[in-house]
Amino acid sequence: MSSVPSVVQLFVVWLWVVAASALPAAETTTLRGRAMGTTWEVQLVGSPPDGTQRADLQNGIAAELERLEAIFSTYRSNSEIARFNLAPTGNWIAVAPELAATAAQAAQLSERTAGAFDATVAPLLKLWGFGPVRRTGGAPTAAEIAAARAQVGWRGLEARESPPALRKREGPRTLELSSVAKGYAADALSAWLVLRNRPAHRVQLGGDLKVSGNGPAGTGWSLGIETAAAGPAGLAATLRLSEGGLSTSGNYRNTTVLGGKSFGHILDPRTGRPAESDLLAVSVVAPTAAESSGWATALFVLGPEDGMRLAEELGLAALFQVRKPDLGSAGISFRPTSAWTRRFGP
Repeated sequence: MSSVPSVVQLFVVWLWVVAASALPAAETTTLRGRAMGTTWEVQLVGSPPDGTQRADLQNGIAAELERLEAIFSTYRSNSEIARFNLAPTGNWIAVAPELAATAAQAAQLSERTAGAFDATVAPLLKLWGFGPVRRTGGAPTAAEIAAARAQVGWRGLEARESPPALRKREGPRTLELSSVAKGYAADALSAWLVLRNRPAHRVQLGGDLKVSGNGPAGTGWSLGIETAAAGPAGLAATLRLSEGGLSTSGNYRNTTVLGGKSFGHILDPRTGRPAESDLLAVSVVAPTAAESSGWATALFVLGPEDGMRLAEELGLAALFQVRKPDLGSAGISFRPTSAWTRRFGP
C-alpha cells in the first residue's frame, strides 16, 4: 500500500464505475486523490462546499486514508500489520480494532470457502512476483510452491475483537489483508462523511465502491460494471444502488509474464498457483465494501461452478462473467445469481 499498487490474492479487482443516467437533478462535488497504492474518488450530493470546506474535506479524507494505511500497509516496514508479521508465534499481540476486525472477517471467509480465501497467502504472492519485487525468468517450480505453501494456512492465525489482538497459533504466518482492506477503507470513509453531515455520497477506492443515499437523481446511484471482454470496454451490467458496497475481481487486467506465459495475480492458496478457470470476473454487491471485496475474491478463486453454487447457497448478489468462445467475438456469458436477478434484473 505505497505508491506501488499492492496486489492481493484477490487482488484483483478492477471495478470501473460509470454514470448511467441523464444529467443529475442535484448538485454534486467530486474530490480525488491517491492513497493505498491506488486512486480514490469521493462524489458528494448537496450544496457544494466553499473553498475552505472543500480543503477541509480533501485533507480530512487524505488523513483518514493515511491513518488506515499506517495500519494495513504491507509495503511499510513500520505499519501495524508489518509489526505483527514480525512477531513470534504463540503470543497475543494487541492491534488496532480495524486490524482485528478485518482479520476476523478474513477468517470467516476462509472457513466458508474451505481455504479458497486465505489472508496468509503473502509467501505465495511474493514467490510469483506480485508485490514490491517482480519475479523474472520462469514460473516457480513445484518445490518452490510447496515450500511457500508450508508457510500459508489461515487456521494458523487467530483474531479476537475484544480486546483487539492477533495471534499466530502455529508456524510463521504473514498476514496480507489487501483483499478486504481497501473495501474496509471505503466503508470507513463513508462513515466519516456521514459524521460530517454528508450522508449522500459515493466513495471509490481502487476497485472497491461504497455508496450511501439516493444519488444525484434521487433514485439511487447509477453504476456500471465493465465487461471483461478483450478490446474496447463495454458494460456487463448497470444497476442502481442506494446503500452498500460493490466490488469486482478478475485476472483479465493484472497479470505477469513468466517463461513466456501470462499468469493472473489472483492466487488459489489451495494449489499455490494463479486461479485458472473460465471465470473472467465476478462482481458482488453486499452491505459493506469490505464484504463485497472479500467475497468477489473468494468466488473468483472458487471458479464459475463452485463459486456460483456457494453464492446461491449463501444468497449472495453476484454476477459472473464466464469465458464462452462459442458466443463469438464477445465470448462472455453473464451469469447472475438469484439474489442479483431479484435486485437488479437479469
